[in-house]
Amino acid sequence: MKNIFVFLLLLLPVCSFAQDYSTDKTSLANFLKRMYNQTKFEGVKIVEDYDNQYFISVLSLDKSKYQTENTMFRVANVKALRQASEFVNGGKITSDLVIRTTEVKDSPGAVTVSEETIEKIHSVGFVQGMELLINFTSSASENTEVFIYIRKIE
Repeated sequence: MKNIFVFLLLLLPVCSFAQDYSTDKTSLANFLKRMYNQTKFEGVKIVEDYDNQYFISVLSLDKSKYQTENTMFRVANVKALRQASEFVNGGKITSDLVIRTTEVKDSPGAVTVSEETIEKIHSVGFVQGMELLINFTSSASENTEVFIYIRKIE
């Protein structure tokens, strides 16, 4: 019995000092998610809490357009940086959408059409320090993924 009591006394301090990622960022992420689900918005905004100001870039992507999650996350990252760069630098940014279709005759009277979509983004300027704060599925559409990127304004 005495050994169990000593063991519990040694275990208690270890359990009481847990770490978390960042309570402030988690609270901000949940606030922005609720705000987005209530009123949809996209683009660049400056958000303030009690102590800090944050520069955010919000965008949504259609999940069905991307073969892998990795591709979708990479496109989201590039688009968020493009939005932020355009806002900060006022640079000229263009994007081209190329849709390539091919027709293949399988058998007499049967034609298969395949379509490939390529989006090219040309940007001048760079915004450093943007990080993904949160991504979630939109409450309006199960096929839409929302990304919120953030940077603390010093």
